[in-house]
Amino acid sequence: MSMRIHSIFNIGGRDRSRGQPLRSPLEDILPVSFALLSLPQFLVIVPSPRFSSKAIPILFEMHVKEKLAQNEANEKTGISFEFFPPKTAQGVQNLYDRMDRMHSLGPEFIDITWGAGGRLSDLTCEMVNVAQSVYGLETCMHLTCTDMPREKVDAALHAAYKAGCTNILALRGDPPRDKEQWEVVDGGFRYAKDLVKYIRDKYGNHFDIGVGGYPEGADDNPDVDLLIDHLKEKIDAGSSFVITQMFYDTDIFINWVKKCRAKGITVPILPGIMPIQTYAAFLRRANWTKARIPQDWLDALEPVKNDDAAVRDIGKTLIANMCRRLLDSGLIKHLHFYTMNLQQATQLVLEELKLLPSEETPLPKPLPWRPSLGLKRRAEDVRPIFWRNRNSSYIARTQTWDEYPNGRWTDSRSPAFGELDAYGVGLKGTNEQNIKLWGEPKSVQDITTIFIRYLKGELSRLPWSDTAISGEADAIMENLINLNSRGFLTINSQPAVNGAKSSHPVHGWGPKNGYVYQKAYLELLVPNDVVDELISRIEKNADLTYHAVSKTGNLRTNTLDSPNALTWGIFAGREVIQPTIVETVSFLAWKDEAYRLGEDWAKCHDAASPSRKLIQGVVDNWSLVNIVNNDFHNTYDIYQLFDGLNVKDLDVEVSGDALVPQQNGASAEAAAAN
Repeated sequence: MSMRIHSIFNIGGRDRSRGQPLRSPLEDILPVSFALLSLPQFLVIVPSPRFSSKAIPILFEMHVKEKLAQNEANEKTGISFEFFPPKTAQGVQNLYDRMDRMHSLGPEFIDITWGAGGRLSDLTCEMVNVAQSVYGLETCMHLTCTDMPREKVDAALHAAYKAGCTNILALRGDPPRDKEQWEVVDGGFRYAKDLVKYIRDKYGNHFDIGVGGYPEGADDNPDVDLLIDHLKEKIDAGSSFVITQMFYDTDIFINWVKKCRAKGITVPILPGIMPIQTYAAFLRRANWTKARIPQDWLDALEPVKNDDAAVRDIGKTLIANMCRRLLDSGLIKHLHFYTMNLQQATQLVLEELKLLPSEETPLPKPLPWRPSLGLKRRAEDVRPIFWRNRNSSYIARTQTWDEYPNGRWTDSRSPAFGELDAYGVGLKGTNEQNIKLWGEPKSVQDITTIFIRYLKGELSRLPWSDTAISGEADAIMENLINLNSRGFLTINSQPAVNGAKSSHPVHGWGPKNGYVYQKAYLELLVPNDVVDELISRIEKNADLTYHAVSKTGNLRTNTLDSPNALTWGIFAGREVIQPTIVETVSFLAWKDEAYRLGEDWAKCHDAASPSRKLIQGVVDNWSLVNIVNNDFHNTYDIYQLFDGLNVKDLDVEVSGDALVPQQNGASAEAAAAN
């Protein structure tokens, strides 16, 4: 592709097109290559008019079979997790939080079981949608024949398609709870192979289809050899991978895999691994699935059966050793974990196996932020930085958009950002949980202590950040702590990066063998009486641009509406990718959310309490400010702006008219007296 090279920065002054390609008449034509790295620092590649203005999209969704093949080619052991729909609304929210955390363990995909009939089947579809679109987890949806006439199957497949899900695990399913034997419903499917064939005929290759395997037989058919014949029929009908029932006897499983291969079953077989949580649950699940337990396992676990921690510790080693034998056999390349919606036991096994991401083997990042795998968002590769730590909120507020930015940020006036009352936008946690996490601050200094504890990794989140502090902050940690200790509340930041390898364990993202860049960025809350002095200092440095806005919407800035690229990457055979930007209209949308989050935090406390009065005072009388240093060689000029600036009355406690708290029906004074 021939390209035009345009200057996008006027570093001696502030150009209206900062961060945006100028439509210059310059017609220099250059090939795309890494010779670009020798070009002047403020250049960007813009397609020639005879080519599309959009960048080559980075598509993130993959079929399970493609992930398995890729890992095998790279000699990498893959992992995946199974979850099931909880019975309560709080259980669902807890599971979503856990799925979000377990993303960092690096699963190739997750699967979500099918709740046959009614609310649970609807919940399966909802969970698939949330996992794909919000948490960016490649998802495989279970689909069973149980109580599923064809129209229900069609509805479930359509829901999966709309969610961006491209993987289905087709199962016959267990009998309904109110029936002893499995029965086909009118208009439904009798066997999993029929369901596989139906999906393949109706959707072609859109869905990758997996099926179940039973190394020790099934409830209604103990004949393992006959079940292998049935498995071959399911493969021949169009399925491309197998996930097995749980087991604990490695020899039985390996012999079963060899039998499958001898029958001509060549697709990947994924062993179902059930970590050991408690002794009682271990026995119950083995009995339920008719899984044989080796005697040495019973001998190891029986003496500590009443000590759950000891059971988990010994169980971790037993399961890890089983997994090692599977991998050493050469027959297995991937481990599929039945998590039972829990994290600890699975994570302990992965730690024992050294299969978790580490500094030496970091979790690959396609972009600096976690991509959504929703159907319409597959090629999305540009976002404002403001929501970097509130991914769920950004997804919720942009879910109605017809198109998502690819290659460059479009005019954010249309479509508009969604309302603040949408699910996932508000402050996380209950009032009680948030008070337990952040305490009851009575002075600005108390608030700065909360922020500093977050920076040090002692707190998992802040009102403006749903995620723990990232390793990227280490480069500017001293500066951030210093600012907060003086009363300036930092809520988002990044250091400058000048040509780090895309494989860098902290700053890297994108395809291999590329280089990534970013400008220093700082976003913080500043008292209104300090804003004038801060702005006067900013405007003395031609490299700095800013936005400062009050709760009432009074905006001050030295840049216009054009997007300013904060992060970009250079990769062989691609245009420059600019995935993170600052832009005025989206900042104002974020401003509304940021102040609402502050108000929500204040409302966690009693209406007459000092904490409520203090936090609401910050919301009402402080401005939200972002600062960009457009010289990406320089991280620290931003922090030098604050030399000599301090927030007044840091340690002055706010008085309140709070009622004396009650303890078990008595006043605190009475309780103390007793």
